[in-house]
Amino acid sequence: MDETAKARRVWDKAAPGYDRQIEFLERHWFTGGREWIGARATGRILDVGVGTGRNLPFYPAGTTVTGIDLSPEMLAVARRQARRPVELHEGDAENLPFADASFDTVVCALSLCTIPRPRAALAEARRVLAGGGRLLLVDHIASSWPPVRAGQWLLERITVPTAGEHFTRRQLPLVEQAGFTIVEVQRLKAGTIERVHARV
Repeated sequence: MDETAKARRVWDKAAPGYDRQIEFLERHWFTGGREWIGARATGRILDVGVGTGRNLPFYPAGTTVTGIDLSPEMLAVARRQARRPVELHEGDAENLPFADASFDTVVCALSLCTIPRPRAALAEARRVLAGGGRLLLVDHIASSWPPVRAGQWLLERITVPTAGEHFTRRQLPLVEQAGFTIVEVQRLKAGTIERVHARV
């Protein structure tokens, strides 16, 4: 089974209990990340790794939202829970089924950590963004505190082979390498959470 198929299987299995499991982490670790995204997202929004749609309530009125996710089970939950119009697609972040310059904002929240080839996903995000478009990322990354970083490395010995989830990746250098201009970076929680706002 390739990495993409494995990721689909993992998230299909996780879908029924995902919201319940993530709520605690969002209160205590990822605090405010979705609000941060919503305050910066504009125009035609593409939510990559939309999952169960937890970002949807935070997007401003007047925006249009398209979501894409590998997992049909996660998308099924998003469809049931959506309280605003949203166009949902099953698909791969590394090969987006959208034309060049189709969106004003691309969001990826807590998803690049599990995408097998994050460079490919960022290249695709850049391709589908219109000139001046925004990339908004929130994810967990390698801690700036060595004892925590060591624990994250140990945790990856389990999470990478079983779920494809990385804790020691850092997306900021990949964003820069993809040709984006960095507008804003916030690093929180002993350096384990990073928010990146970049422009094409």
